[in-house]
Amino acid sequence: MRYERTELFKADYQQLSEHERELFRAVARIFNAACDRFIETKDPSSWPASLRVKAVVNAPGIFEMNWSFSGPDGRATWQWATVVTSNGVSVPAVRWRRIGGHQIFRQP
Repeated sequence: MRYERTELFKADYQQLSEHERELFRAVARIFNAACDRFIETKDPSSWPASLRVKAVVNAPGIFEMNWSFSGPDGRATWQWATVVTSNGVSVPAVRWRRIGGHQIFRQP
């Protein structure tokens, strides 16, 4: 799955500890595979229950995934996007918006 990152995501990511970054990178691999399945099937059951993927309340088109409720709180917000490959083909992508704890929902 292709992706892009907002400036807020980049800043949030820099604030994470190395352990939190490792946790995110591990779940991102699982998330990427689920994105590919979802794009292919459009089946909501493509999302692993452990990632708790759902729409963000009062933020149309923005979704969250959550991989940890307890130390450290691990959440990220994202939305579907389209990117153009080097050969000019438009393909689905994920735009990572925010990452961190529950506070990211103030500006998802």
